[in-house]
Amino acid sequence: MSNETLKIGICADHGGFELKERIISFLKDNNFQPVDFGAKELDNADDFPDYVIPLAKAVAAEEVFRGIAICGSGVGACVAANKVSGVRAALITDYFSAHQGVEDDDMNLICLGGRVTGYASAEELVLTFLNAKFIGAERHLRRLNKIQNLE
Repeated sequence: MSNETLKIGICADHGGFELKERIISFLKDNNFQPVDFGAKELDNADDFPDYVIPLAKAVAAEEVFRGIAICGSGVGACVAANKVSGVRAALITDYFSAHQGVEDDDMNLICLGGRVTGYASAEELVLTFLNAKFIGAERHLRRLNKIQNLE
């Protein structure tokens, strides 16, 4: 499957709006197809769940390949995304976790902090996350089944 066919959902509230706009351009430059779940304009009074929940539902329904949720710190986006059954989201701040979260834990949504993650770092983390593949070893599947039993 080529990058051009991979729809990547992305969203941000006011705290991550600038980073979201930058990442959308980065995704296009790397031949991914971004799907913007909002915010569509900067509004300092908006609430991250209004964007994160629809994105997380699209990830869970496999309407998009993976998701990127951005708020000021990334914490709120991560908390909200993980409330949706079938979503495995994590706040990512380092290269190792960006790929290991997918390889071992089948992470399907990355959360970033627009106020704490620089552009270059965010681009590297996103590309690493999108290029990683779930290994699916027996131990990974066993652990995922234990988590899915909670849903």
